[in-house]
Amino acid sequence: MTTDLWMLVATALLCLGTTFIYGTGRFMQPGGIAWAASNRESELEVPRWVGRAVQAHANFVENLAPFAILVLVAHVSGKANAVTALGATMFFWFRLGHLASYVLGIRYLRTFFWFASWAGGALILSQLFH
Repeated sequence: MTTDLWMLVATALLCLGTTFIYGTGRFMQPGGIAWAASNRESELEVPRWVGRAVQAHANFVENLAPFAILVLVAHVSGKANAVTALGATMFFWFRLGHLASYVLGIRYLRTFFWFASWAGGALILSQLFH
């Protein structure tokens, strides 16, 4: 399997794993387990980092599909190469930085990581027209 595809799998697993971050934060709250098992018709008071983790996950989900499309098109079209591998690797590591900085509430660093992850996506895209 190519580096691009491994990075896609790693990115998907990171996205799925994000649910455990905010899930843990919710479970740690009084009534959190009962709330999680309920229909969630009421609000649960959680620390601010938990809300940021939820937002980071939503952002991750929004960005995963376009990244996956780029990686898969590069792979299927035979355009996967060292540049696309670098782009996919950049996307993964910068998304990890984005997640951490989002949960920790580091605004400008979070924005930097988002743009840097898509610099990796742009590298993949550039190879589709090469």
